[in-house]
Amino acid sequence: MATLTHADLKQFTGAGQWFRHSLMRSMVYTEGVQYLAETGGAYWLVDKVATLQLEPKVKAEDFQSWTLKVAQDRTAVLTCDDGNGNVVHSETIDWTDFPLDEVELWVEGNVILLPSEH
Repeated sequence: MATLTHADLKQFTGAGQWFRHSLMRSMVYTEGVQYLAETGGAYWLVDKVATLQLEPKVKAEDFQSWTLKVAQDRTAVLTCDDGNGNVVHSETIDWTDFPLDEVELWVEGNVILLPSEH
């Protein structure tokens, strides 16, 4: 697996190519998110964000900011807020090998994207 860095993710601006989520067919994601999933071994994160759209409280938000924060013991916390700091979902991940200490994804409507791709 290649090394994933924050600088790699910042390269992605705008959305040139879209990928349809395999489980949540109404959801699409950008090439930056595809790169994150492939290079960072984080398809599970994209799946989590996409499938949590089934939760009424999450789905009610037209804009969502998802943050994964990884602790040194490899546990993590995944949080979704409405962009104004109002948390609509939060959960602990017991273990992850995700290579970054933190990453943010946005959901706008039915699109998952990196903030730099907005």
